[in-house]
Amino acid sequence: MTDLAVTDNLFYSHSHSAMDRSRVERIVDDALNGADDGELFLEYCQSESVVFDDGKIKNAAFDTTQGFGLRAVLGQATSYAHASELSEEALKRATKTVKAVHRGKDGVMAIEPAGTNSSLYGDKNPLGEASFETKVDLLSEIDTYARSCDERVKQVSASLSGEWQAVQILRAGGFRVADIRPLVRLNVTVVVEHDGRMETGSFGAGGRTGYGIYLDAKTWKSAVDEALRQALVNLEAVPAPAGEMPVVLGPGWPGILLHEAIGHGLEGDFNRKKTSAFAGLLGERVASHGVTVIDDGTIAERRGSLSIDDEGTPTLPTTLIEDGILKSYMQDRMNARLMGVSATGNGRRESFAHSPMPRMTNTYMLSGNHTPEEVLGSAKNGVYAVAFGGGQVDITSGKFVFSCTEAYMIENGKIGAPVKGAMLIGNGPDILTRVSMIGDDMKLDPGVGTCGKEGQGVPVGVGQPTLKIDNLTVGGTSL
Repeated sequence: MTDLAVTDNLFYSHSHSAMDRSRVERIVDDALNGADDGELFLEYCQSESVVFDDGKIKNAAFDTTQGFGLRAVLGQATSYAHASELSEEALKRATKTVKAVHRGKDGVMAIEPAGTNSSLYGDKNPLGEASFETKVDLLSEIDTYARSCDERVKQVSASLSGEWQAVQILRAGGFRVADIRPLVRLNVTVVVEHDGRMETGSFGAGGRTGYGIYLDAKTWKSAVDEALRQALVNLEAVPAPAGEMPVVLGPGWPGILLHEAIGHGLEGDFNRKKTSAFAGLLGERVASHGVTVIDDGTIAERRGSLSIDDEGTPTLPTTLIEDGILKSYMQDRMNARLMGVSATGNGRRESFAHSPMPRMTNTYMLSGNHTPEEVLGSAKNGVYAVAFGGGQVDITSGKFVFSCTEAYMIENGKIGAPVKGAMLIGNGPDILTRVSMIGDDMKLDPGVGTCGKEGQGVPVGVGQPTLKIDNLTVGGTSL
C-alpha cells in the first residue's frame, strides 16, 4: 500500500491546496454524521499523450487535474458533491449539499474496509521517465519501421499515453487509505493497400508500469508486426458467412465478449434492482460444466488492477461462476450493504467528479483440459474469432452484437480463409450454456481495455482460453 505521506504531501501542502488534514477530517465527520456510508475522495492526476500520424505529430497533450468528491449514503439514496478546488471552503460548501440526503436522520455508519492490499504496482511517475523528444523519436521509429516492413503499408498511426493518479480516501472517524496508480499505453495502427483494396490492422499494449518496456525495441517492433500482420490478413479476407454455426473464440482479447455479454450482468447494482438476466440465480447453474469466471483486481501491474478500489476496499479475486454455478456478484459498498453481503473491491469511479458504482477489474475465464487444436478440431465448420471491435449489449435481456476485426473460416477442423464483416449475435446467459469445449491456454489481453458504464470509463482487463460455443448466430455478407 502506498505510504500515506506521499499523498499527504499532495493534498495538504500549500503548493497543491489550502487544506489542513485534521480540519479536513473534522469536516468529513460533520458531513457524514447521520449517514449510513460515504467518503471523501481526493484525487491528483497528471496525464499526457502523443499521437504520431502519417509521418508527423498530429496531437500532443499534457494535463493536470485535481479535485475531490464528497459522498453521503442513506439507505438507497446518495448525495454527491464534487469540485476541482482543493480547499476547506469548497469542502464546507460540499458538506451542505451531501447532508441533504440524511439531515434529521439517524443512520448507522457501515463498517469500514478491513486492512489493505499490498501494492500491486510502483509509485514512480511514468511521465518523468523519458523526455518529450524521446517519445516523439520512438513514434517516428515506429512509423519508419512499419513502412520498411512491407511496401503495401500506406499509413501508420502510433500513440503513446501515460497517467499518474494519486488518490486518498477519508471516512468518518479518521479512516484513511491512499493509492498511487501509474498507467501507460502504446497503440499502433497500420493501413495497407493492394490493387485498390485498403485494410487496417491495430495492436495496443499497456499496464500499470512505466514507459521503459514500451521504449524497448523488442516490445514496440512486436506491436508493429502484429498490427501489420492483422492488416495483411484482412487484405485476403473473403465475405463472412451468415447463419447459425459453431464459433471458436481465440484466447486473450476475445474475453471482451465475456466482459460485455456476461460481466456487466454480474455487477451488484443490476442484480439488486433485478434488471439483470442473472438476478436471483445465485447457487444455480448458469453455464456449462467447466466454465469458471473470475474477477481479480489483484494481478500485479495489470491495466484493470487496483491495490484498493475507489471506496478504499482492498480488491479481491472474486469467483463469479464456478464450474457453471453462479457463486457471487461484483459489489461496491452500497449495493453489498443493501444485499446483505460483503463488498468485493469493485467500487470504481472515473474520477473525483463521479460517484462510485460496481465495476469490473480484470475479468477472465479459467483454462479447461483441451488443447487449442482439439477445440478447433471438434468444429468441422464454423468461424474462428480472434479479435473484436465494437459491440452492444442489453443488460436486462443479455442480448449482444459484436463485430470481429479478425476471424477465419473453420473447414474440417482446421483454420481456413480469413473472413471480413463477421458479427456475433446472441444472448450472454445463453452462450454460457453452449460452451462445449474449453482450451488449456488461458491468457489475458495485452492491456488496452476501457469499460464504459453510465457515462464513466475505467481501465479494465479481460482474458479467456480458446473455447467453443455451439450454434451461435453469425451475421455476415455471404450466404
